[in-house]
Amino acid sequence: MERRVVITGAGLVTPLGTGTEKTWNGVVEGRSGIGPITRFDATEYTCRIAGECRDFNAEDWIPAKEIKKMDLFMHFGLAACQMAWQDSGLVVTEENAERVGVIVGSGIGGLQAIQNQAIALKEKGPRRISPFFIPMSLINLISGHAAIRYGLKGPNHSVVTACATGTHAIGDAFRLIMRGEADAMLAGGAEAAVCELGVGGFAAAKALSTRNDEPEKASRPWDRGRDGFVQSDGAGVVLVESLESATRRGARIYAEVVGYGMSGDAHHITAPDPEGAGARRCMQAALKDARLSPDQVDYINAHGTSTPLGDVVETVAVKHVFGDHARKLMVSSTKSMTGHLLGAAGGVEAIFTAFALYHGIIPPTINLDDPDPACDLDYVPHTARQVQAEYALSNSFGFGGTNASVLLKRFH
Repeated sequence: MERRVVITGAGLVTPLGTGTEKTWNGVVEGRSGIGPITRFDATEYTCRIAGECRDFNAEDWIPAKEIKKMDLFMHFGLAACQMAWQDSGLVVTEENAERVGVIVGSGIGGLQAIQNQAIALKEKGPRRISPFFIPMSLINLISGHAAIRYGLKGPNHSVVTACATGTHAIGDAFRLIMRGEADAMLAGGAEAAVCELGVGGFAAAKALSTRNDEPEKASRPWDRGRDGFVQSDGAGVVLVESLESATRRGARIYAEVVGYGMSGDAHHITAPDPEGAGARRCMQAALKDARLSPDQVDYINAHGTSTPLGDVVETVAVKHVFGDHARKLMVSSTKSMTGHLLGAAGGVEAIFTAFALYHGIIPPTINLDDPDPACDLDYVPHTARQVQAEYALSNSFGFGGTNASVLLKRFH
């Protein structure tokens, strides 16, 4: 017997602000969180802009003595876990502890710790390497810390699938609960790769926008003037649980998770399949899992990274999957406001998708001033819409050709 699964908690740390309310308000207002890099001197970099979490204060979420034992991506992830946990109102007891777990991943993990400890090794020798270096850089340690903090003795897992990480984490948690292996799970992703090595690496691959003089306009999915994605930091974590559990304790429900799809391009380490075959099969798998026909979907929170090839490929895939209905779909990219949070993007955008259903507001795509003729769907340009959607899809596609889609339903 497959169990129904719902979202009852959400936590967000993004360039639009720390906290779900601050971030969601920024999305509804169509505000950009992108600005000049302040974390390091980016003068010599071809890309000098990013989505930094400027209002984040680790001391608000983590005991001071623990902060230095963790990389920044863990700070973001644990803050988002705490928000989602408190938002859900779930309480762990001796009776349910083994039925509650956590799956929080990252695309890159403790890159700043790796960079800084490598510098310490080179300049000062091996005795100056921090004894906390390994645990501060391991991707699964957000899950580990969260489990310890809240006493979660159920499945403890992590996902590392580049930019699809957050979506895979939520989808995997959905499956665990649906099959009865857990009753509730914290799930999502976190990232903090805006550092010298991270920005330098993506810039060397020519993946980043170089619109340095207009940072707020640099992330412009579907627009003819797009020139790459804008790298961002943050975290997005949800609390998913069985409908039975949520109903029993009278929890507020943001949305129901009804479908999950995965696929692989088997094409290229960074470029998407130019025919969009992988993205297409991924969305079709989510529809099949939810037992829905394409014309029942109202909104897609697209991967929409603002890259020349990626935006066209996703458009092609949507047209293939949804046929004539593609013209009736609302398809927006919230990365136009947040930038690309890499492994955290899927978690953040799943929350935006759930909130779109819960609040009856479709997020906009900002900076869509000169639409690319090859990108000709309804991308909800500039302004959010008051529309009550019933079903919404969230897409995430990552390096290595890894794809994930989660399908959400408005909860009645």
